[in-house]
Amino acid sequence: MTQLHTPKASRNQETGRLSFMSPVSPERVLFRSRGGGGGGTSLGMACTFPTVPAPKKTARRSLLVTAAVLSSLALAAPAVAAPGPSGSPPASPSGSPSATPPASMSTLGGARLGRPGTQVNLASGVPVLPKDVSARSWIVSDAETGDVLAAHNAHWRLAPASTLKMLFADTLLPKFPSTAEHKVAPSDLAGIGAGSSMVGIKEEETYTVHDLWLGVFLQSGNDAVHVLSAMNKGVENTVKEMNEHAEELQALDTHVVSPDGYDAEGQVSSAYDLTLIARSGLQKKDFREYSSTVSAKFPGETKKDKKGKSVREPFEIRNTNRLLSGDLDVPVYQGIAGVKNGNTTNAGATFTGVAERNGKVLLVTVMNPEKDGHNEVYKETARLFDWGFKAAGKVRPVGELVPPKSAAQGSDRPGANPSGEAGGSGDGGKAGTGSKPVASASAADGSSGIGTALGITGGVLALLAGGAFLINRRWPLPDLVRRRARPGDDD
Repeated sequence: MTQLHTPKASRNQETGRLSFMSPVSPERVLFRSRGGGGGGTSLGMACTFPTVPAPKKTARRSLLVTAAVLSSLALAAPAVAAPGPSGSPPASPSGSPSATPPASMSTLGGARLGRPGTQVNLASGVPVLPKDVSARSWIVSDAETGDVLAAHNAHWRLAPASTLKMLFADTLLPKFPSTAEHKVAPSDLAGIGAGSSMVGIKEEETYTVHDLWLGVFLQSGNDAVHVLSAMNKGVENTVKEMNEHAEELQALDTHVVSPDGYDAEGQVSSAYDLTLIARSGLQKKDFREYSSTVSAKFPGETKKDKKGKSVREPFEIRNTNRLLSGDLDVPVYQGIAGVKNGNTTNAGATFTGVAERNGKVLLVTVMNPEKDGHNEVYKETARLFDWGFKAAGKVRPVGELVPPKSAAQGSDRPGANPSGEAGGSGDGGKAGTGSKPVASASAADGSSGIGTALGITGGVLALLAGGAFLINRRWPLPDLVRRRARPGDDD
């Protein structure tokens, strides 16, 4: 029931950076241990981030192509772990895992998505799925159109680990200004599970909301989650609101018990739901920015210097998403731009990532690889991304990502805007021209943005003023624009 954060154990907790960016220049980074009982994700040694070549350019598909849900080859593949099917009470994730997924799962998004095993429409010109993907559940989808390109046990209800923090963020981010300050009371940190990942929050210290969200996204800090929950009238109220928001998003496989994703009886989600949640969160500028930030300065503990003066030195934190920050055996994935990884005893490794290449934006969720390799969740995610970028525009979808209830019901209302941001353009009305990402400078607040997603440009990815969805339940994403630290820039 503990969250694992060491590099070897943390198979799934560090998988998420979308590459809306050109290849990353090699740089040497010293990973330093910070945070709580989980020991951090540091390696204690320097490493370089190699460059990944982009795949060959693939043909773009029209946004208005209707997802064809047709019968096709179901490829049998091993699966594991097993809460009950959608519609039945969620089973305890602490129970003995099943060797196979339930025979009956939710069919939300298409009948094929409720079938066990791999679902893909193989045809001439469609690349073969990678054979070395051992995850119990996964899904590859077009983040903009909502087309599900391929899936494996998409609605299997499994323990989500810290990927559930995406729902936490999507629920609470709009509530508090980033500049708001909060002094941490001892009660704010009560009830944090043993072995939790921590960013290193101290009692009686004051933090901004911006600091706390960096702790949530970069270090997966359960202490930061609990402090923000305390600001939101407590853990119980936060869990209630998260469950309500999951229902609004039609993430009906999801049941929240603990807001931080810590193992809890009955706490479940699915690859399909985590993708819906990520897609919703990515409509929010702050969500995009935090989830794609590679490193930042976090406030330390106030101490007395040699002269007796109170000083508070910051320390560096780095994103535990290895596709975003890199590792010895995992290069930074070209085009990665978020979103969140997780790892607990019961959930194993879980990850949802978003990436862009050649104007195509994909979401991939991977849950609990059976292969017990170092950083396996990231490696399998990268293989599925590679396949998705090659298959996009060639493979017929097997289902779709459904819209939130309010967006589906209110898409014809004047001024409807699903982004949670002001105005039709979403980011302060500053829209660019064309559909290509626009790089911006390093953050002035001290965070490093190798993958910080910030703005909206025009073109095919622009939000449509006055409407939440395109026809056929399409929900376009804003352009995810990275902000990359240049050599010599201060963090």
